[in-house]
Amino acid sequence: MAKSKFYVVWIGKKPGIYSSWDDCKAQVEGYEGAKYKGFATKELAEAAFHDDHEIHMKKDLSGPKKIVCSDPRIGIPDPDSISVDAACKGNPGILEYRGVDTKSGAQLFRQGPFPEGTINIGEFLAIVHALALLKKIDSDWPIYSDSKTAIKWVTTKSIKTNLKRSAQSAQLFALVDRALIWLKENSWKNPVLKWETRYWGEVPADFGRK
Repeated sequence: MAKSKFYVVWIGKKPGIYSSWDDCKAQVEGYEGAKYKGFATKELAEAAFHDDHEIHMKKDLSGPKKIVCSDPRIGIPDPDSISVDAACKGNPGILEYRGVDTKSGAQLFRQGPFPEGTINIGEFLAIVHALALLKKIDSDWPIYSDSKTAIKWVTTKSIKTNLKRSAQSAQLFALVDRALIWLKENSWKNPVLKWETRYWGEVPADFGRK
C-alpha cells in the first residue's frame, strides 16, 4: 500500500492539510477528540478537507472493497480513477450527483440537490465534472460510470432527454448547457468507461439509497 503523503486535520489544534506526519502529529497529539486521516495525493486531501470528517472516518471501519472478477474478459477496474454516480428521488425528481476516488472512496465533488432532474443527466454532468477536474490537474485517470446513456452523451457531445425545461429544472439545464460547451471546446485523454456492476458490485460513488 502506498504511503500517505498528505494529512487532513478536521479537528485539532489547527485544522488544515499537512504534508508530513510530524506536522500532522503536532496538531492532534494530546488533543481530545482529534479527527485526522492521511491521503495519497494533495488533490484528495483538499477535497476531503471540505467534507464532513465522518464521511471519511467511516471508510476506515472496513476499508475499500476488494474487487475480484473471475471473468477475464471483464477484469477489474483501475483503482487510480474517478467513479461517478447520481441519485434521484423519482425519475424525474430531486437529483444529486458526485464523484469519488475509486481506490479510497474519498468524495471529490458533490452537486445538488436540484429540484428536478433525471439519473442520466446527473451521470452526464458528473462525468463532465470529473473530466474538467482531471484536465485541471493534468491527470490521465479513467472515469467510471454505470450509465451507458450518459457515456454516449459525453462521447457524442450531445444529450437526448425527455426532461422539459422549466423553472424547476432551469438551474440543472444551465449546468447541462455549460457542460456541452465545455465538451465542444476541450479535448481530454481520460477514458470514460462503463462500471460493470454485475461483476464488481455497486459503483464506489453509489449513494446507497436503493
